[in-house]
Parts: sequence; C-alpha cells; structure tokens
Amino acid sequence: MVSVQHWSGREASALRAALRMSMRAFAEHLGVALRTVAKWESLGAETQPRPDTQAILDTALARADSAAQARFEEVLFPERTTARPADYETWTEDIERAVVCVSRQDFPFASTLLNRWLGTHDPHHLDDKGLYLYGRSLVLLGDLQRDQGTILGPLSAVHSYRTAHGMFTELDIPRRVAQIELSLAVLQEMSGRLEASARQYELLSADERLSPRDRARARLWVGTALSKEGDNEYATNVMTAATHAFEELGEPEDWSVAHQKLALAHRGAGDLKEALHNIAIARTTGTVDSPMQRVRLDTAYGHILLSDAATRNDGLSVLDQAAQMARQYGLSHQLRSIEGIRKGQQR
Repeated sequence: MVSVQHWSGREASALRAALRMSMRAFAEHLGVALRTVAKWESLGAETQPRPDTQAILDTALARADSAAQARFEEVLFPERTTARPADYETWTEDIERAVVCVSRQDFPFASTLLNRWLGTHDPHHLDDKGLYLYGRSLVLLGDLQRDQGTILGPLSAVHSYRTAHGMFTELDIPRRVAQIELSLAVLQEMSGRLEASARQYELLSADERLSPRDRARARLWVGTALSKEGDNEYATNVMTAATHAFEELGEPEDWSVAHQKLALAHRGAGDLKEALHNIAIARTTGTVDSPMQRVRLDTAYGHILLSDAATRNDGLSVLDQAAQMARQYGLSHQLRSIEGIRKGQQR
C-alpha cells in the first residue's frame, strides 16, 4: 500500500478524488470543516494540514479499499502505475476468470475481477497490449451489465460496448469490432427496437469480419427479432437455416438454443404441436450449466404450456420456478420478460 510521509493539500486532494467524494462528503468523512477541504483544493502543495489532521488522513488512506488506493497512487505517481508485462499476464488471467464468472452469473466476483483493472488504469496511458486488455475487460463488463438488465445509460452495457468499440477500432481489430456491433444489436432487441435490431442482425449475418459461428448466430437472432414482431413464418425459415448451419459447424449448444427459439416462433404462429416438439429437443439436448440458460429454457417452456388451456397450470408453475431463479441471480431482464408473459395471459 502506498503511504504518505508528509501530507499537503495536493495529497489530500488526490485522496478525495481517489475516494470519488465531493468536497462536502470528504469533509464529513474526515470530520473536518468544509473550508479546510476547500483550502487543500485551492492551495495544493502550498498548504499542509495540522499534525492531528495528518493522522486522520493516514487513517482514511489505510481504510480505503484497494481500488481507491490504486487510484490514489496513480494520481500522485503516474510513472509507478504504468502496466508491466507481468501485470498483463495477471490481467489476462483475471479476464479468463471473469468469463467463467459471467457465464455462471456470478456477477459480484466478475465485477471485482474486471474493476480491479478498469479502475486502476487510464486507457490513455496504456500501450496497444494494455489497450486490448482494457477493451476486452469493457466488453465483459458490458456482458455482465446486459445480463443484469442494465442496458441504457452512462453506467450501462451500451456505454461499455461503445467505449470498447472505439478502442478496437483504434487498434484495427475488425473481428472484435464486429462482435461488439453484434452485441449492440442484441441491446437494441432487448430495448424493444425490433426492426432496427433485425436489420443489423441481417447485415452482420453476411459480415466476413465475423466467424462462421457468429454469422450463424446473427442469422438466428434475425428470426428472434422478427418473431417478436409477429412475422413468425419468415422467422421460422431464417431460424431453420441457422439451425442447419450450427449442425454443419458442429456447435451442439447453439443448435439446441436454436430449437428453443424455433419453439417460440411456432408458438407465435399458433402451431403448438411443432412448438412442443422443438422445445422438447432443446430441453433434452441442451447443456444447462448456467442459471441464465435454465431461466431462458424454462421461460420458453412455460410460455408454450400457457398457450394451451389444458396445460396452463403447468405453465404457471414452470414460470414461477424461472422467476424464482431470475430473482436469485439478479436477472432483471429475464424477470421482466416472465412478468410480461403472465400479464399477456391475463388479458
């Protein structure tokens, strides 16, 4: 931990900034007058706190969390905080760990892993390798925010994705740029802009910057957006083509998910027999190893069961289970979807 031998207004101001507090909040935090903090801010190194106040500042710094301490050091000693190759190895390992955490919906620990780097490095001071890792961390943070339903706003998935998009554009890595554009199209669909998202998916389904698997996923998502708009006939044709692509690519999990999406499109078209056939395939072939996928699968199954009066009670029971898991893991977007399905059945 960085320590301060002798505090001046400069170090005190740096601590306030590292703690991300206003002058008033910082004064209350330390138990000093607001005018004292204002004096530190205006005079900087030209003023020194009294000895008893220096001790208070020592305690505040010691009690700050690791991210705040790292920010404090970066403000005062930027030359010390330049990332080194060893840092990059650790950063890469933390990204890999965060990928696993996000896939399992362990959002708190994933956030800790990512913010220990995003909160301590200024991207303007990083070389290309550091900028690449920063961009990857932002994309994962966007995935986390998307799965929690934080889609729009300054602390949201769209902000994280767009910032990362600019970084990968600057680094000239087309594949990463296109992947983020695919993620942004998903956010459009989640926010209800179905026609716009379908158009973007269609463009990306033929985009050579993407891998064959990502292009097939874009094709599948064209169908999901169109199905939500009620164009179920065209949606099922597009989804069927994507399903065949996943089979040819040897992607069993994507193939299973495609049957789940197809089931909902058939339900929308009123073909409950085909809907039940496809959801049965999805439920028996999918590897349900994450809460998110379990909630999605149960939501789709419950939605289909609700469409038949004979299985309506079973559908409500399945949706109750899905809602309980969504609440447990903070999957607010999925929970809103479940509530929307229930309301739709009550009309």
